[in-house]
Amino acid sequence: MDMFFHEGDLVGVLTTQPLDRVLDYRAPEGGCWIGAFVEVPLGPRKVLGVVWGPGKGDYDLTKIRAVSRVLDAAPMREEMRTFLTRAADYTLTPMSAMLRLGTRAPGLGDPQSMRTVYRLGIGVPDRLTDARARVIEVMRDYGGLAFTLAELAELAGTGPSVIKGLVKQGVITEEAALRDTPYPRLNPDHGGHDLTEDQQDGAKVLRHAVREGTYGTTLLKGVTGSGKTEVYLEAVAECLRIGRQALVLLPEIALTGQFLTRVEARFGARPAEWHSGITMAERRRAWRMVGQGEAQLVVGARSALFLPFRNLGLVVVDEEHDTSYKQEDGVLYNARDMAVLRASLNGAHVVLASATPSLETWANVEAGKYAQIELTSRFGPAVMPQMRAIDMRAEDLPGGRWVSPTLQGAVAARLEKGEQALLFLNRRGYAPVTLCRACGHQIGCDQCDARMVEHRFLKRLMCHQCGATKPIPKTCPSCGAEDRLAPVGPGVERLAEEAQALFPAARVAVLSSDLYGSARALKAHIESIANGGADIIIGTQLVAKGHNFPLLTLVGVIDADLGLQGADLRAAERTFQLMRQVSGRAGRVETPGEALLQSFQPEHPVIRAILSGDQEGFWRAEAAERKAAGVPPYGRMAGIVLSSPNVQEVFDFGAEMARKDAPLRRIGAQVYGPAPAPIARVRGRHRVRLLVKAEKGVPLQAALSQWVAQFRIPATLRLSIDIDPQSFL
Repeated sequence: MDMFFHEGDLVGVLTTQPLDRVLDYRAPEGGCWIGAFVEVPLGPRKVLGVVWGPGKGDYDLTKIRAVSRVLDAAPMREEMRTFLTRAADYTLTPMSAMLRLGTRAPGLGDPQSMRTVYRLGIGVPDRLTDARARVIEVMRDYGGLAFTLAELAELAGTGPSVIKGLVKQGVITEEAALRDTPYPRLNPDHGGHDLTEDQQDGAKVLRHAVREGTYGTTLLKGVTGSGKTEVYLEAVAECLRIGRQALVLLPEIALTGQFLTRVEARFGARPAEWHSGITMAERRRAWRMVGQGEAQLVVGARSALFLPFRNLGLVVVDEEHDTSYKQEDGVLYNARDMAVLRASLNGAHVVLASATPSLETWANVEAGKYAQIELTSRFGPAVMPQMRAIDMRAEDLPGGRWVSPTLQGAVAARLEKGEQALLFLNRRGYAPVTLCRACGHQIGCDQCDARMVEHRFLKRLMCHQCGATKPIPKTCPSCGAEDRLAPVGPGVERLAEEAQALFPAARVAVLSSDLYGSARALKAHIESIANGGADIIIGTQLVAKGHNFPLLTLVGVIDADLGLQGADLRAAERTFQLMRQVSGRAGRVETPGEALLQSFQPEHPVIRAILSGDQEGFWRAEAAERKAAGVPPYGRMAGIVLSSPNVQEVFDFGAEMARKDAPLRRIGAQVYGPAPAPIARVRGRHRVRLLVKAEKGVPLQAALSQWVAQFRIPATLRLSIDIDPQSFL
């Protein structure tokens, strides 16, 4: 039974303020439970906190103040407190910052307020106009749900006066209701799909895993279009049947609109949403209802993992390989790994869904830690597209142009048939590879096995592994050709201009997340493209993420080499995943698709693996390379980023850290650096990076804590530790 503190007892309260300890207070009148959300005085202010345990009593007892009040919210459960503690220990994050992640809803301390809502009454209208009929129809469609005046007017496409008129006649009732209301019940048996044989087999395995009520993780693997969503929604249905809550994580807000429509069709109502695109009122409602068990399913972004679930039975991480699951500022965590931790503490099952899993997940399946379900056939008549490389060394392409004559001809053929073509270019990363257009050589570091990267500020090439630099050469070090070295890749806007020039009659649409002010605008644009609102789509990695474009039959990958040998140890893996995902967008319906990959090195193992479809062969080769190098998932890494307005201070401090590395040497870890971070200056602060590499089983976090504790960090300097870094920026 959870601990109860009587009035006047000493309690330890963890606050959301940046303090490194639990503070003592006295329990308020009426007492409080462990885990209670409370408001406490801190200096002149009142701040949010959680009762974390008994007080220590190591402070002048006469000065200890009382808890101001206990908030009207379900207390934080023991498994949630353990989750925050374990996540903080793993990521080396202060507990106050973890608690802020767990309380990211506005007005948690506000009392429940009332609002006016409208329901269907029993009266009959004196006359039935079109507008009135629409209002009644909406209310019947939603099965007795309560609406605000604005919601009902918008859904019925009418003004508020029509609704007020129906209230006077008793057709609609007007009543006061609490603002934070439970979500409509989802019906697990509402709209199940006819599943293919391998979908049925997969769904059966997942249903059984959810019913068992114990922790486990399953990789749900299947080519794009094989119906992974239908299979894991069957696991969600089973979770609802046994009365537990489910969470589905998506990598992009842009995907939620399409996904919510599918959920509503399957379960007859919309679930709770949690991402940056929802209103503050909806955020508060979701947080409260999840804690009270009145939200059966949450669809959200990575931070939904920190919601106060009452009885979490299933976590689905869709597109689990996606890099956006790694939080890159503030608290540095990987949502996929944290989902596994959260589920293990809740006795919940995890489904990791992907057509191209991350190497970490593949290695866990190989090691027997995760189960695997593989869907082999595409749903319906669609088949995987034909894939082939265009050898750019043989193409006659003028300088400053990116679409090869071969690709241009293929696009023209598709446009003639009224089909869509996608020109894909991934401009991730700010410092591209420097490549020789004569021989395909990429300039590498003389000291280590990494490619040199162009730095804009320094006008030099730099290695991000060891920090070595050299001037940008005029001639290719491999073939001696002059003036043929170029930073690879245009931006999507430049590519759009070229496409418009090549195909003046075509409607060209650019699909890149940075071009939209809101998630809603992006969703609307994607829908219009899917309905045929463009002939040529120019897209970044955003298009690789689960959107369905029924008319799309050709994908042209402009620069398949971009990212192959960047400074990132996961470069080959990401290229492989991205190319497979993008090519899977083609030929989703009746017409077989085609994917053409422009490459200066079509003989590269990654390009060959993509074209042959030999995923297993690719993973084995990549795993062997990583194992030999002792890097994740076969070794451990941590990135330390130092930043300061003073470039000398940050380099001197980094050098001192590298010298005093005894705590790390004791566990056999090595320190590389300091080297300028690839983006050497951000917002006027100079950034320096150290990389710590260790063997798999060592206590890395404890050693890092001891190492950092030796130093007095100057007030102007910031230090952040990134365990298992994904990006090397």
